[in-house]
Amino acid sequence: MGNETNENQNDIITRINERYPKMSKGHKMIAAFITDHYDQAVFMTAAKLGENVGISESTVVRFAMGLGYEGYPQFQTALAEWVKNKLNTVQRIGAKYGNSTQSEILTSVLTSDMNKIADTLENLDPVAFEMAVDTILDAKHVYIVGIRSCEPLADFLTFYLNMIRGDVYQINTTSASETFEQMIRVTSEDAVVGISFPRYSMRTLKAMEFAKDRNAKVITITDSVHSPMNLYSSCNLLARSDMVSIVDSLVAPLSVINALVVAMCLKKPKDVKRNLEELEQAWANYQVYLNDEINFIDEDSLNYPLVKESDEKNE
Repeated sequence: MGNETNENQNDIITRINERYPKMSKGHKMIAAFITDHYDQAVFMTAAKLGENVGISESTVVRFAMGLGYEGYPQFQTALAEWVKNKLNTVQRIGAKYGNSTQSEILTSVLTSDMNKIADTLENLDPVAFEMAVDTILDAKHVYIVGIRSCEPLADFLTFYLNMIRGDVYQINTTSASETFEQMIRVTSEDAVVGISFPRYSMRTLKAMEFAKDRNAKVITITDSVHSPMNLYSSCNLLARSDMVSIVDSLVAPLSVINALVVAMCLKKPKDVKRNLEELEQAWANYQVYLNDEINFIDEDSLNYPLVKESDEKNE
């Protein structure tokens, strides 16, 4: 474990993440480009990298030295080594599962996911969870940021939050500039939920930094206390997300998001029921669904919190 920890500390992307908050504007631009386009940057000279980012070659060299490298050539070698390790992931997975049957692979992957959920349950801060629930419910507007592999998580959270409350916005973007365009009206009355796991998205980090500068309530869903996401948030929900195949396991983060949604539904049962009934009425009026579709409102599950609330009043 000791060697692995040292290797992670020397990892070029880890160095970038750790130093990002204190970087100058130009260096942050380089960091964002490398993190999002490492497969292109690895083949670029300092001059070419500067040209793509819109800064000088000397700034690129200073950026490399600021990360602890003697110069740009050593930096480029470290980046090439990191990219090589990423590409070797498929080979490592092949070595791990190459002689396994399909059933054994299924058991191994699902067991790994269960372990991640168990670890998340043990380490997630219940105070932070309660704070996240209250913050999201009390905010004037809620912005949700999650890109690349985290986009499905952001989609899921946005979909269900819209059933619970209004003024929920998912940041759909392919560039940093579009992120700020969609978040330009963020204020201290709003909440911003950022979702990111290794390799951390610089676009998401920039969105979190912007939200913090606007004094918004920032909530992060990320993997560990060492995540750079935590630098911009006072409410951190930690969920294990390790690579068990060529894709990242997002089972534990999805479970945390599911728990958030359920907790909010139990706090606002009447609002949820009313919103769903209005939505179903709209579907019926405009024939969105045919009569043979499954009823969207599951009365048994939806009435559970209402019955509980009613019983408490009767007592």
